[in-house]
Amino acid sequence: MYFRDKTMFSFVVFSVCYSLISAVVQVEPSEISSYVAAVYEHSLILNPEPHVPLSRAASLQHLQRNLDIYEQQAARASQQGAQILVFPEDGLQGFNFSRSSISGYLEIIPDPQQERWNPCTEPGKYNNTEVLQRLSCMARRNKLYLVANMAGLQPCPLKTDPTSSCPSDGRWQFNTNVVFSSDGLLVARYHKNNPYFEEAFNTPPQPEIITFDTPFAGKFGLITCFDILFNEPTITLLEKGVRQLIFPTAWMNQLPLLDTIQFQHAISLGANITLLAANIRSDTLIMTGSGIYTPFSATYHHAQRGDSEEGRLLVARVPVLEQDGAFAAESKSSTAADSGFCHQESCSDASPVPPSSDTFTSSMMWDPFTFVLLKETEGRVNVCNGTFCCHLQYQRFPLGGSNELYALGAFAGTHIVNGRYAVQVCALVRCAGLDLSSCGQEVEEAESKMDFQLEGRFGTRYVYPSVLASKMVLEQPEHFEKGADGRVILKHSNMSGGLVTACLYGRMYHLDNE
Repeated sequence: MYFRDKTMFSFVVFSVCYSLISAVVQVEPSEISSYVAAVYEHSLILNPEPHVPLSRAASLQHLQRNLDIYEQQAARASQQGAQILVFPEDGLQGFNFSRSSISGYLEIIPDPQQERWNPCTEPGKYNNTEVLQRLSCMARRNKLYLVANMAGLQPCPLKTDPTSSCPSDGRWQFNTNVVFSSDGLLVARYHKNNPYFEEAFNTPPQPEIITFDTPFAGKFGLITCFDILFNEPTITLLEKGVRQLIFPTAWMNQLPLLDTIQFQHAISLGANITLLAANIRSDTLIMTGSGIYTPFSATYHHAQRGDSEEGRLLVARVPVLEQDGAFAAESKSSTAADSGFCHQESCSDASPVPPSSDTFTSSMMWDPFTFVLLKETEGRVNVCNGTFCCHLQYQRFPLGGSNELYALGAFAGTHIVNGRYAVQVCALVRCAGLDLSSCGQEVEEAESKMDFQLEGRFGTRYVYPSVLASKMVLEQPEHFEKGADGRVILKHSNMSGGLVTACLYGRMYHLDNE
């Protein structure tokens, strides 16, 4: 059973049968400390002309309209017992500004590691900090930790040295997360390390690894949107033992592998962490999908076609995870040659495994996947892309006279469209039509349920599993296992709906710059 805001494997029950290392874990509720988290998916009020500079007064007038909505949601979250509330990326000012046109929205945000400041009780300390003041008072009034994303300004010294990272106008402009404690104190500031085509913002001179501590759940780490795909700061935070990540995002959905809730859940499962993810709600920009994820539960929302374009508050009680490190260090002995890895431009040239006559190539997420069709209602299939191979054992349960086409795909290479990063992927997908070229295209619905075991031998320990059912419903995998030899297994059965995608998404962070 599921609801529009879906909650899987309730924390109250907490008999956990999900496995990261093949062992079944049993946890008694009395042994677990917990807290109440909230995330808000925001249908923001946009500036219709973001490339036209506005005065500070006009910018504030726009910002206050979105802050009014934040005020309402913070009060609602507090009434439901929330101790921490996360708002999305770009939720106050919106998108598509130029470096100059965003100037009226910028505020200087002091570094909490260098000075102590409560904007609500000390509003006169800094000029032009109305947004910081209002967010601080919002946290203080509702007695909760509050995370918001805003446009930040930091003056920097102009130098004659041409290698200086200070921009020519003498200031850095950052996509910035700010965190306020329940008394309004500014406790953390994080500058996004991996901007995604953001003309208005700079990349920080050095990656920032920012955490903050809470009295109810210990340590949280901060990342923003595109950061989640990269080593810095995400994996660095995890390797430092952080098990709870805050994730404001303005994520444009990309099926069949990187829909919001699909990848948010996959990161939580694969990294064995809690992820608090807040997204924007926009039909025009294909943005929706927020959630509160733990390794054994998911409370999430994903708007459906035809839904009204409105915000959604999610609140859930979640366990405090022990700070024991989500990952060990990735082996550096894995190289392009011995992992089956090849760069996209040369993948067709590196294939020591003879391709089956049944395989074909089709584009998925702009990458040339090698596919093989599932021709029977049950069986075993294998497919290789270069020396990287994926294996599937399956039993399919088509509904009525359904003639849906399914294929198993493999890709090992460098993704180079809208970002550059190295991956190894095994994916079982429903094709969009009945021709081979439709395999890898976007699909949201399916009728055929599937029992399956999907596996591959990966050149990285950073592998993220997902099972996505029809109409954007997440499935909690029955079994997920990583072996010391790189073998990864994803096993699932008794699906609630037709299978859209089952995926093992491996990130080869150490090869990103090769």
